[in-house]
Amino acid sequence: MNRQLFYSICLTGIVSALIVQPASAQVALTQSSSLQDITQRRLRKHPITTTEFLSQVPNSPTLLEVTGVKATPTEKGIELILQTTQGQQLQITNRSANNNFIADIPNAQLRLPSGDGFTFRSEKPVEGITEITVTNFDANTIRVTVIGEAGLPTAELFDSDEGLILGFTPVVSSAQTTQSPAQESESETQPEQPSTQGDQPIELVVTGEQDGYSVPNATSATRTDTPLRDIPQSIQVVPRQVLEDQQAIRASEALRNVSGVQRGNTSGGASEVFNIRGFQQFGGNFRDGFRDNFPLVETANLERIEVLKGPASVLYGNLDPGGVVNYVTKQPLSEPFYSVGLQAGSFGLVRPTFDLSGPLNSERTLLYRLNAAYERGGNFRDFNQEVERFFISPVITWNISDRTDITFEFEYVNDQRPFDRGLVAFGTGVANIPFDRVLGEPDDFSESTELRAGYRFEHRFNDNWRIRNRFRFSSVDSISSFAQSGSLNEETGELSRTFFGTEFEQKNYELQTDLLGKFATGSVEHTLLFGVDLSWRTEDFFVPSAPTSSINIFNPVYGNVSRPSRGQFPDSFSFRTETNSLGFFLQDQITLSENLKLLIGGRFDIVNQTSESSELQDDAFTPRIGIVYQPLPPISLYASFSRSFQPNSGTRVDGSLLEPVRGTQYEVGVRGEFLNGRLTTNLAAYEITKSNIGVTDPDNLDFFIPVGEQRSLGIELDVTGEILPGWNIIASYAYTDARVTKDDNLQPGNLLDGVPFNSASLWSTYEIQTGDLRGLGFGLGLFYVGERQGDLNNSFQVPSYVRTDASMFYRRDNWRVGINVNNLFNVDYIEGTGQRRNNIDPGAPLTVRGTLSVEF
Repeated sequence: MNRQLFYSICLTGIVSALIVQPASAQVALTQSSSLQDITQRRLRKHPITTTEFLSQVPNSPTLLEVTGVKATPTEKGIELILQTTQGQQLQITNRSANNNFIADIPNAQLRLPSGDGFTFRSEKPVEGITEITVTNFDANTIRVTVIGEAGLPTAELFDSDEGLILGFTPVVSSAQTTQSPAQESESETQPEQPSTQGDQPIELVVTGEQDGYSVPNATSATRTDTPLRDIPQSIQVVPRQVLEDQQAIRASEALRNVSGVQRGNTSGGASEVFNIRGFQQFGGNFRDGFRDNFPLVETANLERIEVLKGPASVLYGNLDPGGVVNYVTKQPLSEPFYSVGLQAGSFGLVRPTFDLSGPLNSERTLLYRLNAAYERGGNFRDFNQEVERFFISPVITWNISDRTDITFEFEYVNDQRPFDRGLVAFGTGVANIPFDRVLGEPDDFSESTELRAGYRFEHRFNDNWRIRNRFRFSSVDSISSFAQSGSLNEETGELSRTFFGTEFEQKNYELQTDLLGKFATGSVEHTLLFGVDLSWRTEDFFVPSAPTSSINIFNPVYGNVSRPSRGQFPDSFSFRTETNSLGFFLQDQITLSENLKLLIGGRFDIVNQTSESSELQDDAFTPRIGIVYQPLPPISLYASFSRSFQPNSGTRVDGSLLEPVRGTQYEVGVRGEFLNGRLTTNLAAYEITKSNIGVTDPDNLDFFIPVGEQRSLGIELDVTGEILPGWNIIASYAYTDARVTKDDNLQPGNLLDGVPFNSASLWSTYEIQTGDLRGLGFGLGLFYVGERQGDLNNSFQVPSYVRTDASMFYRRDNWRVGINVNNLFNVDYIEGTGQRRNNIDPGAPLTVRGTLSVEF
């Protein structure tokens, strides 16, 4: 595809999106994604509890009419009054998420005397509130949305003869003014005044559970909580609800829902590396904004997964240019929450989990969260040992004051599983042997122990300025012993092998400090972020080896040669690397007008790498600039330019370090929010150029060589959200043309390995909302991956496939039971390749998983 045709297609997509959207559309800017424990109880004298209030709601399904909506500023914030005929009382269901208070009022409809009669909207009614929207969510429900500037507004509910009154107190003022010390002192000491209308507050209890597929905000793209519609770069979010509906245990199972993401090298099944926009992202996994060293990501304590496409060095330092995956974890709740679950399924899978949270003291200033999981079985390959994994993660938050808090977190993982290099290539395809056949030895194994500990501190000087300081220590200790496949004699079927026993230890220390401020220069508003990142990482390798017998891939015989113990290997090598990095960055999110936003940022990094035989110091400046134009409230057009910088982690066979990788991206796109903000779409086009890439040395498989320049050109479409009440969807399509453009060892024009030209996914669930079958739901998924090259030499190809998944579940009160069938039609498919002919990962056959969970 030439560049002119490529950008013509992009422009056509943008224009089409504008044409199909009515010019008069008024769409709410948010949609709930996950319920956070963020609404505080503000009870006055003689409160009405939720149970008492709901008991007053009539049982009749007759629609109640809201005939008026008033928004009145108060000393604390704003009051929103929903007026009903003859003082009829309304029920409310909270669906708040992130900075957005979202409440659904069933059996009610707006009937306003002015405007279209069905929508009330107020933009920036008071400091700290971006927008208030009241609209008919569907034919039976009113939705109230209140967007906070930098935090969820505190909500108070009152029942009155006039109707329902919601009082909101913003967390952060959106105006760029600061109170004087005297004013601040006065506001803090002024006692709360009783209601003059005789209204009584209603207790609003919020659970910590995920709700919905659409996520309005994300932090990975800017290191601030920013609406997706204001980000000039493609970012996709997989929320907790998708992980639960698909019963995802590994991150790769969840990320197949995101366009342009494929699973890459698994290092014998002991890790997950992802291919984003054509490039494998070694070191591109993050957890709560910290670089993640864990080989296999645990999903038990994940709230959501954010995928930022394209270079992200401006915020995270040395990275490959394809993108980053940021795993956002669950945080402590101020209301008690307890959940216990059990998964069981094919190949002996058993996986119990629990999630506990709540306050540790009566003042609710000390909060905790505890997640744990145990996993055994689930591997379809013909090894004589099982997967066994244990995970636990306690988190403590101390709210020192209303302006200062600190969170301490810890994670421990022990993982034991077969070490599995998979299948081998035969000719220009994959060897025609059973997918469960082992070509190493049945007792090949790997074991890793992983630790993570740290803190996150934040102090808010005032409503506009805050400082954040975060530290994390992480370590990985792993050992493995396996028979590594070598070359294949295709005439006889004999595969040469070598015994390896590897020992690897990595320790990583990271310190981050950010200063975040909001101010204005005339009518232009700024969100300024300045940060300093410091990290120190050490890696120690010990790799002994010994010859062993070959194996016939068509008629394998195991155990011909005994596995040597650690001291019996005749050959070995070891090396140690140390990487120290220091980065300074500055970013400004500029609001030029309500519909025009500019993002400018730059970062300077100094990275020092040392090995036993060499030392290399690199420094680089990596900029990013982007613009967002919103011609209509639900439509965002954006364009951006960004660069990346990544020291090569590999070494040549002589022990010297490779020079750093450089990347440059140009991206344009259009993001839309439809169906009152319930459905989000993103169409993006990009071009990434990456130079000086380190790949495996074909003559020395444990070392690397630079291969010159590669280029990736593509178009991506993602759709996420709720089409109708109970009907959720997450879908994607990607066209990716990734190939070698300059190379001394490879043929220019070779396609990058593991990258299909076309890939697509569709996952949709529907849950019955009313009647005797309420809570019964069904899910269906289709996942397509086109033909891929198996290695950079393009010596063999991996065929395309379509995988079909299905699910059925039933949710009632506080429990849920479900069954998922993956690969429903039992197709043979290849999950990924390891950049070589002897490392091909087969996909699992038909797999059944059942789950039972209870919340209390």
